Amino acid sequence: MVQPGCRPGSGVNACDADRVRVLGVDPGLTRCGIGVVDGRAGRRAALVHVGVVATPPSDDLADRLLAVALGIEAAIERHRPDVLAVERVFSQHNVQSVMGTAQASGVAVLAGARAGIPVVLHTPTEVKAAVTGSGRAGKAQVGAMVVRILGLDELPRPADAADALALAICHLWRGGSLTPIASGAVTAAQRQWADAAAAAGRR
Repeated sequence: MVQPGCRPGSGVNACDADRVRVLGVDPGLTRCGIGVVDGRAGRRAALVHVGVVATPPSDDLADRLLAVALGIEAAIERHRPDVLAVERVFSQHNVQSVMGTAQASGVAVLAGARAGIPVVLHTPTEVKAAVTGSGRAGKAQVGAMVVRILGLDELPRPADAADALALAICHLWRGGSLTPIASGAVTAAQRQWADAAAAAGRR
């Protein structure tokens, strides 16, 4: 049921001006994590959706990229996020792996652009700092904080799904400024995020 004055398909904020819905994408060819989170001032961030788009390594590259694109586009169409948050790809020792990640990242950015949604990129260090307060946190620590922040019973699996939620939380807490969604003051995690963002900008 559509509330009076709301426009169907115009995003979650059409009827709730202080709420933001973020779709986080942890890019990958074998598994592309997708996590959708709602946030609003003074309230806990809430899980909307989490999952992965999986493609067999034996499939043709074009078919795999198409599957990733269709999966992200379906999530956008179903959940109508206000913004798409994608992990920024850095070089790794495994060139083949980073190429696949970069290709999937490009597909995600394109999907957001085609849908007319703002797309933002966050580095892994920025995400760790925003979620845990430390840019050097390990995956276990990030996962534990995702569970705590969203009030979940357990960490979503596989890890790509949890990473996508962490990306969405990172952007919610950044919010275009340093004012967290869940409180009126800058937290230690937010200060760590700012430091990580500044360091990334100097690279």
